[in-house]
Formats: sequence, structure tokens, C-alpha cells
Amino acid sequence: MTTAADDAEGQARLVAFLQGLQEFGWSAGRNVRIDIRWSAGNADDTRKYAAEWVALPPDIILASTTPAVAAVLQATRTVPIVFAAVADPVGAGFVDSLARPAGFVEGQNVRFEYRWAEGHYDRLQALAMELVDRHVAVIVPIGGGPATVAAKAATSTIPIVFNMTADPLELGLVTSLNRPGGNVTGVAMMGVELEVKRLELLRELVPAFALIAMLINPSNAQAETQSREVQKAARALGQQVLVLSASTEQEIETTFATLVREGAGALLVGADTFFTSLPTLFILLTARHAIPAIYPWKGHVDVGGLMSYGASLLDSYRQAGVYTGRVLKGEKPADLPVLQPTKFELVINLKSARAIGLEVPPTLLARADEVIE
Repeated sequence: MTTAADDAEGQARLVAFLQGLQEFGWSAGRNVRIDIRWSAGNADDTRKYAAEWVALPPDIILASTTPAVAAVLQATRTVPIVFAAVADPVGAGFVDSLARPAGFVEGQNVRFEYRWAEGHYDRLQALAMELVDRHVAVIVPIGGGPATVAAKAATSTIPIVFNMTADPLELGLVTSLNRPGGNVTGVAMMGVELEVKRLELLRELVPAFALIAMLINPSNAQAETQSREVQKAARALGQQVLVLSASTEQEIETTFATLVREGAGALLVGADTFFTSLPTLFILLTARHAIPAIYPWKGHVDVGGLMSYGASLLDSYRQAGVYTGRVLKGEKPADLPVLQPTKFELVINLKSARAIGLEVPPTLLARADEVIE
């Protein structure tokens, strides 16, 4: 686990995992032994524990969160690995796209250097400088504007291929979408524009609620824009919106108490890397308070969230992988237009809706790309 041993999110994941094992007849201490490591987000400890696991040796390794999976993959290519709470299959899509169109295969003719900020944006600049100091061929910041801004601040020469929800023009990363100029290009997933669409979908889901809450991360450079555009759209729709801010797990829990106290009937979770990394926490809190919520990515809905709408992460990561391959082949980011998503997904979890006594309108179900029963 990349969380701390006393972390509520990590403990919830462990309990759920043990319950899943028991459903198939496996019980810790009876017919299976489980060795747990808690790294508390420390990258060095994560790598150390991965090596310790491989040395045991185990029959299988469960790696929770993408940093842990990356560390285990560096330690072994033979012990079976089951991953949880990671960006895959999106990450797998990114690697596949490098291997197929461009001919780059990890371990053969390309090597990946991973750096993880664990949702702590203040670490990004130092991590970007580490990559620059290692003279990497290309930097691929994943997950949001702050990572790309940090990479751009660290180098004006190493190519950067981003995959983010932020507006690269607003952040000053490119001079235009068609001809980016400089050393930066990538995939812009229309994060702010889709916040408004998510508000409309949430209103359609729960039309009776006069007040809807929106959660943003003030540490995210796009937070102010997210809030402004949603409130502008809400005024046009005659909808009241309560904007709440959180940049830590404790603050997220506090915002739920606030939205319940203020009488908000539903929650729009803004696009943010930190929020994306905490699906279990959001599922627990929304279930506890019976709050309908909409998320940017289907990963939350896959593990129990109610509804999501956004660009296909798998498709956008593959696009980023193709661009990375082209850059490694010699093309310049300045000449590669910024791509935008072409595939969008509306996903609804009916089981979660029933759990909070919510009936999803048939018109909304009919438009869903995926309905989880």
C-alpha cells in the first residue's frame, strides 16, 4: 500500500480486499498468509518494499496504486501481479500505443523513468528537475496542468507530451493549438468545458434539488476557471451552486459535512488528479451521506460511484503514446498540433443509485454508454 497504515482510504481498500478473498474461501491466517507493507507515499520505501516482496518469494503480489505497480514491475517480471486503484487499463493503453505504431517496447529499446507526486503538487517541480537531470529523451506529464507546468518550467529543450484536462493556451504552454511552438504538445481533454456538461447531467439526474455542490482543489491551477465557468452556466440555468474547496483527505471529509449542513442535494466533483486518486474515499462518503455525485472519469463508477462523464482516458492515453513515439522518432512538438478527445463516455452505476434510493430517469439511461447493474 502506498498509503500510511492509519490512513482511512488505505484501510478501506484493505478491508474490501480481504472481504473479496473470503468470498472465494481464502481467509488470512487460515489458508493464506498475507504480508502487508505501508509506504505512506514514500517512493524509496515503495521500491524497497517491492524488492522485499519479490525476495520472499510470494505466489502473487497485489499492488495498490500506480506507483506501487511501477515499483513491483521494476523488481520482477515473473511473479504474477494484481493491481488495484491505479489508472490502468489507461496506463496499459499508453504503453501499448508506444509498442505498436512506433515500435518502442519497454525493456527492449525504451526505458521508463517514473516519478509520482502522490497528489502533492508542491513536489512536482523537484520531480521534474530530477527527470531533466537524468537527460531523458521526452517527458510525459500525466494527470493535470500542474505537472505539465512544472515540466515546462524545468526545461525548454526536452520534448514534453502532456495528457491533461487543463487548457494549454490558458496556462501559456503553447502559442496555439494548431502550431504549439516550443517544446510542448499533447492531448487536452477539455476538462473545464466538460464541467458544465456534468452539471447539466446532474440536474437531469436530480432535478428537484435547488442547490448542487461543486468540489474543486485550490492547489490546481484550473480551479478558479472551473468554478467560474460552472457558476456562469448555473446562473443561465437558474441553478444554485455551492463551491467547496479541498486539497487534503481531511478537507474532503469536512466538505461533505458542509454540503449536508447547507442542504446541497448532489455533488459535482471537479476534474483533479488528487481527487482521481481517491475513489474509495469518495464512494464511502457519498454512500454514508446518500449524496448523488458525478465524476470526470469512469474509474470512480467502476468501484461504486454513481455517474461519470468525460473523455475516454484509454483513448487519450493512446493518443499521447502515439505522439510520444513520433517524438522519439524525431518529430518536433512544435509541429504536432494539440489533440482533443473524440470519444466521450457517460457511465451510470444502477446498483449505487438503488443503494441511496435514487431512480435514474429512463432518458438518461438511454444515453449512457455503459450501465453497471
